[in-house]
Amino acid sequence: MREVVLDTETTGLDPAEGHRIVEVGCVELEDHVPTGRNFQSYVDPERDIPAEATRISGIDAAKLKGAPVFAAIADGLLAFLGDAPLVIHNAEFDIKFLNAEFARIGKPILPPTRAVDTIEIAKRKFPGARYSLDELCRRFGIDLGSRTLHGALIDAELTAQVYLELIGGRQTRLQLGPGAGTGGSSATIAKREARIRERALAPRLNAEEREAHARFIAAELEGDVLWRRES
Repeated sequence: MREVVLDTETTGLDPAEGHRIVEVGCVELEDHVPTGRNFQSYVDPERDIPAEATRISGIDAAKLKGAPVFAAIADGLLAFLGDAPLVIHNAEFDIKFLNAEFARIGKPILPPTRAVDTIEIAKRKFPGARYSLDELCRRFGIDLGSRTLHGALIDAELTAQVYLELIGGRQTRLQLGPGAGTGGSSATIAKREARIRERALAPRLNAEEREAHARFIAAELEGDVLWRRES
């Protein structure tokens, strides 16, 4: 199953007020595991960038010098998205901006039903909690060291990690060790070994009960019984 985790950075909060996308970042997942294939592009918004937007993302006119306009990246972005579900933190915001950009250049818009919103998953899983990306990363112990500012690709990578935690996908990231064919993953084997007792527990049967059991075995079972064999 292929999914694409997506994030955007913008000049403001509402495309209806003339705000535009300044960065798009995407991370590909296969069966809930990152493949290493990403899509990232800065975008010339063809307008000024408010100081408040720059404070959040660190993206200003100088950083976007020479960046393509959205029309120039649209086909590459659509090809990367394909028909995969789109995993987005606060999906309504990003879908709204992407569809405004696609509509502006005559491209088909993205159906909102394609979006898997990690905020909605978090609300169902943790009612009453805080659902910002930072808060969810802290809840799951996800390293935020690389995120001094917002960035579309960085946020998509963090959203992917949060998504995997929300759906219980951490186990898919366990690496199989050389004993996988005969005992499972290396993590599973380590857990088994950790449970081996240094000293055996004291027997719970008394002498009379053991003798009664031996008489039962002798009377009822014949032949080469497995547990009679010498180890």
